[in-house]
Amino acid sequence: MTPWLISIPLAYLLGSIPCGYLLVRIFRHQDIRATGSGNIGATNVARSGAKGLGVLTLVLDVLKGFFAVIIAQHIAESYGFPQAYDIAVAAGLAAVLGHCFPVWLGFRGGKGVATALGVFFALVPLTTVFYVLGVFLVIVFLTRYVSLASIIAAALFPIFALPHAPARTPIVIAGYILIPLIVIVKHSQNIRRLLSGTENRFGSSKVVA
Repeated sequence: MTPWLISIPLAYLLGSIPCGYLLVRIFRHQDIRATGSGNIGATNVARSGAKGLGVLTLVLDVLKGFFAVIIAQHIAESYGFPQAYDIAVAAGLAAVLGHCFPVWLGFRGGKGVATALGVFFALVPLTTVFYVLGVFLVIVFLTRYVSLASIIAAALFPIFALPHAPARTPIVIAGYILIPLIVIVKHSQNIRRLLSGTENRFGSSKVVA
């Protein structure tokens, strides 16, 4: 069995663990999909009144993306596979797809921001900390739009990260573009609300789907 056949399904299954859904179900006996925006991610969990669970959801969603990449790279290296970074990037993409389209919840998941962030941390840690996360925080501070910050930071990721990637093979380039693209597409409703001026700002009590 090749590293590809082990790493990619494993990364998808790891990414598909619906952390927010499980935490709210276990500790509040509620279905987070019936609350607020219906999203299973950290923002909706926090807005449901469970801020502590929201923070924990954020941490766990980041970690599953991070470890999906690390585990895949370790498997590839243990097999002596020469393109270990290719597998790591593909595993990161699989983890984000797992979060956004989890098999356990009928393929209806979150928007992939935290999981993608974990993937980015594993692939290009310094670039992610100083550029991607920096852009995100600045935009949130200036506008209080988490969605806008997520979209712009995701869109800029390939520009920031590709020059610093350990390899720039077709798989790496495709992964660096597709992961942010998935995050942006999953924010399509947010984009429409941003354009119409009805998007929810961070800290607002108003919740939209």
